[in-house]
This record gives sequence, C-alpha cells and structure tokens, in this order.
Amino acid sequence: MTATQCEPTPTQGVFFDLDGTLIDTAPDMGGALNRMLAAHGRSPVHESAYRHLVSDGSRALTRLGFGAPEDDAQQAERVAEFLRHYGDCLADESCLFPGVAELLDQLDALGLAIGIVTNKPGAFTEPLLQKMGLRHRFASVVSSDTLPKRKPDPDPIWHAARESGVDAAACLYVGDAERDIIAGNAAGMRTLAVEWGYFPAGTRLSDWQPDGVVSSPSAIVDWVVG
Repeated sequence: MTATQCEPTPTQGVFFDLDGTLIDTAPDMGGALNRMLAAHGRSPVHESAYRHLVSDGSRALTRLGFGAPEDDAQQAERVAEFLRHYGDCLADESCLFPGVAELLDQLDALGLAIGIVTNKPGAFTEPLLQKMGLRHRFASVVSSDTLPKRKPDPDPIWHAARESGVDAAACLYVGDAERDIIAGNAAGMRTLAVEWGYFPAGTRLSDWQPDGVVSSPSAIVDWVVG
C-alpha cells in the first residue's frame, strides 16, 4: 500500500426508505384509494395505474383517483379522507419485499446499525412497523414529521445517523425514489437505488446518480462487505 492509499472505512450502518424499498405498501395504499372512490361512486383504479405513485404519497394518489390538478381546492379534504381510509387498513396486505427479511437478519449478524428515513407521516410509520412486528429491528425511525425538514433534505438522514450512534460518512442509504438518492448523497452516505420500487416504467435509476443500482436485497449485503 502506498502512502496515498488507505483502507476503506468499514460500514457502520445501513438506512432505508420504507415504502417501495423495505415494505410493499401498494396493496393497502391502493385499497384505501379504491374504498374512498367507491364511497364517492367512482370506479376503482387498477394497480397498474397507482403502483408507481405510492412513493409520492396521498396527494399523488388522490389526484389520480379524482383526476384533479395539483392545485385543486378540495385537495386537502380529499387527502384527509384518504388518510382515514388508509389508517383503517394500514397493514392488511402490506408485506416485506422478497429477500428483505433475510437482508435484515444479515445486517444484524454483521453488527450494523439499521434505520429508516421515510417521508411517510409518523402516525402511519410507527403503527405499520408495530403491526408487522418490525419496530424493534431499527435503531432509528425518522418520519416526514420528525423534523422540520424531510427528504430530499439531508437533515433526516443525519438525524438517523446521530440517533444510531454512527458516522454518516460510513453508512449506506437505500431507496427507490430520486429524492432518496439526492438526500443520501447530500448527507455524505453511499447510496443505492433499488429496482423493485415504485417508479414509472422506463425510469433510468442511474440518472439519479446513486453509487449503485441493485436488483435484489442480497446485493445490498455485497455493497456492505465488498
């Protein structure tokens, strides 16, 4: 090893987005939307139409369901109604993506801090994790309303690293949306984009400028130990 070379810093922690990265929440998010539409006498929306919007949350889903523009005067009322429906079916069909349970076990075995940084409101994040028996797996869970700022700002990621007792520069952030990669890069973490997430067909994940794109949860471990 030359004087200008040094050993890479060992990974201390791995932090994740939630919806579309760790948990497939599309069935319950879509279910809530369709129950709301039925209550208004409207036709249901097929999963193929709403799945790629789940990471964009309640506003995007209600705009889809009602064909309303972003500045629609009834937007706030519709979002509130959607969230009531979603709260009633929070974990009815949501599940870990294939391979994620094994990934969490492997990261635990490596002694790494594991955390979540999501733009999902805490009123839904915490109950979802509790209902799925997952909350104890994470050293830190940061929701959209934990701090004044949310992704793509890096503050929530820095907060999660501090709460977990690790150096952000020695961690990895994993997500399925461009805001995730922007936030992780700004926080000084290595970033990975996952191919199984919620985004329109034809999206070039490499355009988000992550450090890597992974097609399976097992590939994340390769980045940790490689």
